[in-house]
Amino acid sequence: MPIHPLHPVGLKSQSVSFQALPPLSLYIHIPWCVRKCPYCDFNSHEARGGFPEKEYVTALVRDLELSLPLIWGRRIYTVFFGGGTPSLLSGEGVAEILRQVHMLLPLDINAEITLEANPGTVEADKFAAFRDAGVNRLSLGIQSFNDAHLQALGRIHSADEAKGAIDIAQQNFDNINLDLMYALPNQTLDDALQDVKTALQFAPQHLSCYHLTLEPNTLFHRNPPSLPDDDASSDMQQGIEGLLAANGYEHYETSAFAQKKRQARHNLNYWQFGDYLGIGAGAHSKLSFHDKVLRQVRHKQPQAYLDALAKSIPVPVQEEHTVSRDDLAFEFMMNALRLTDGFDTALFQERTSLPLLLIRRELEEAERRGLLQRDAQRIAPTEMGQRFLNDLLQIFLAPEH
Repeated sequence: MPIHPLHPVGLKSQSVSFQALPPLSLYIHIPWCVRKCPYCDFNSHEARGGFPEKEYVTALVRDLELSLPLIWGRRIYTVFFGGGTPSLLSGEGVAEILRQVHMLLPLDINAEITLEANPGTVEADKFAAFRDAGVNRLSLGIQSFNDAHLQALGRIHSADEAKGAIDIAQQNFDNINLDLMYALPNQTLDDALQDVKTALQFAPQHLSCYHLTLEPNTLFHRNPPSLPDDDASSDMQQGIEGLLAANGYEHYETSAFAQKKRQARHNLNYWQFGDYLGIGAGAHSKLSFHDKVLRQVRHKQPQAYLDALAKSIPVPVQEEHTVSRDDLAFEFMMNALRLTDGFDTALFQERTSLPLLLIRRELEEAERRGLLQRDAQRIAPTEMGQRFLNDLLQIFLAPEH
C-alpha cells in the first residue's frame, strides 16, 4: 500500500519539552510456554523440561533495580505479567516478584495487577496462589470453545478445560478477561458467534476478540492454513460486535470490549501513549523524560538476558533509541486512534509536547476521506476509520517510513 504524501509538517523544527510526565506502567515478560502456537509472533520459547524460574525471578528483580534511575520517584499505576505463559510461574515466584516491586517502587494502592494465564489444568490449580500473591486481574487465553479450532490453533487445552478454568478463575478473581480469536481455519460465522455466546454465559468483565492474522516469522505464515475470506471475516467481526453490544459490552478499542468501568487500565495506558517500563527477556519500554522519549528492548533470548544480568552490566538492553520528533505524532496516533471514542485534543500535546497544529493537514485529509471526526475537544475515528484503521494511520506516517 503506497504511503500517503501528507506528513507532519515542521516537526524537525520543534523542540521536545514535557511539562508533565504521563502515567507509568510496569510490564513483566515471562518468555516461556509449553508449546509455541503456530500463529504466535511474541517473544516466547518452549520450556522443554522446565525453565529456570528461581534464576529468572532473581534476574527480573536485578533488572528492576538497574532501571530505577530511569523512573526515579514515579508512581506505578498498573502491572502486567505477559508472555509466553506467565501462569507457568509458581505462586511463590509471582509473590516474590510483586514483593520486590512493592519494596522498590511507589505502587499505587489501587494498582491493577494482571497476569496472563493458559486455561490448562496445571495453570488453573495455581489461580488461588496468584490471587494471594497480589494479582487482582486474570487474563485467560481461551481463543475458542471449539475443540477442532483449538487443535488447528495448536492450543494445548480443550474446550472443557477452558470452561473449567473460567469457573476456577471466577472463584478467585472478580476481574477477568477472556481472549477469543475469530476468522480461524475453516471457521463459519455461526462458529464464531457460538464462541462469543459461550463466553457470555460466564459474564466476564472484559473480552478481547482478535482477528487471526498471519504474522511474519510464524509457522502459519510459512505454511498458511485455509482461512475465511475478507467478506466472511467482516461478517464475523460485525456479528461479534453486535452480539457484545446487545449484552452490554462497550467496544472501546479495536479488539477490546468491557462491561461498564471494566476497561483494561494497563492497555488503556498504552493506547493513550502513556509510559511503561518493561523488564524481562524481550520486554519493550517507552519512557518519557523532560526533553526526550526513550524506547528500549531487552535481550530477547532468555539465556542472553540472564547472562547479561549475571555480569552486572547496566540495564540489559539489546536495542535503544530516542524517538525522533518526526515519529512522535505518528506513534501517538497509531495508539490513540485504536480507541473507538478517540482522544481529547489536549492529550496530543500533553503526550508528545507538539502542538496539534502541526498535523492539521493530515487531520483535514483524514476527515475529508471519511475516516476521522473531530471538534475542538475530541478527535476520533469514524466507523469507517475503525474498519480501515491502517488506511487512517497511513495518512499520519512520515515518508521515510
